[in-house]
Amino acid sequence: MTCDEARIMLHALLDGELDAGHAREVEAHIAGCPGCAAELAAQREMQRVLADTNLRYVAPTSLRNKIEASLPKPQPSRRSVLRGFAMGSAVSALAATGIVAIVLRQDDQQRILSEVVSAHLRSLQAGHLTDVVSTDQHTVKPWFNGKLDVAPPVIDLTAQGFTLVGGRLDYIDARAIGAVVYKRRQHVINLFVAQTSSTEHRPPKTQTMQGFNCRRWGNRGLNFWAVSDVGADELAEFVDKFEAAMKSNVEG
Repeated sequence: MTCDEARIMLHALLDGELDAGHAREVEAHIAGCPGCAAELAAQREMQRVLADTNLRYVAPTSLRNKIEASLPKPQPSRRSVLRGFAMGSAVSALAATGIVAIVLRQDDQQRILSEVVSAHLRSLQAGHLTDVVSTDQHTVKPWFNGKLDVAPPVIDLTAQGFTLVGGRLDYIDARAIGAVVYKRRQHVINLFVAQTSSTEHRPPKTQTMQGFNCRRWGNRGLNFWAVSDVGADELAEFVDKFEAAMKSNVEG
């Protein structure tokens, strides 16, 4: 990667918008290039200064009053009144059928999924992947005890081709949750687990966001999100084997 290519992507790296492959390439270039490292430091400092500075300008009330006084005040027509009444009635009808609530829930799910993918990206930075490093599920699971209300299930799937490498605490939707980390060859799979009040089973659903495959589902009072750059079929295989092993553990 050249300096020109790296500098084009520095802003995206700072904002966490690069996929894992490009992020690693830029970070590797910066590690060996003092010029680009200095540019990244300068941009990071500028980002900090802008975040700490109140750049908002509030116009005086007298100016607002003067502008409002100069504007014409149109009278509402009979047609506009009827249109507003009809729109209000339509919204009320939608709310009565629950459609508005469904849309809000879907928006909330997308927001949380975006946070999950951002957490996955952060974890790929050097030193952020694990708080506890171990391939032994009996070491990783007890580590979560006392740190969360409910410790996430930790299952060793090494024999099935998915190696347990550790776990960490992460923050999604403004609360701490557990992240159990697996690897498929050189690909990282983050399994985020959060407690929920719902006990219903939600079947797995795969979505793609920022170049990553995300498979989410709900079971036994827990919400799960598996995120990785492995193919959708391999991620589905991971989830199927995890669920089968968890079911076997419960029944056993």
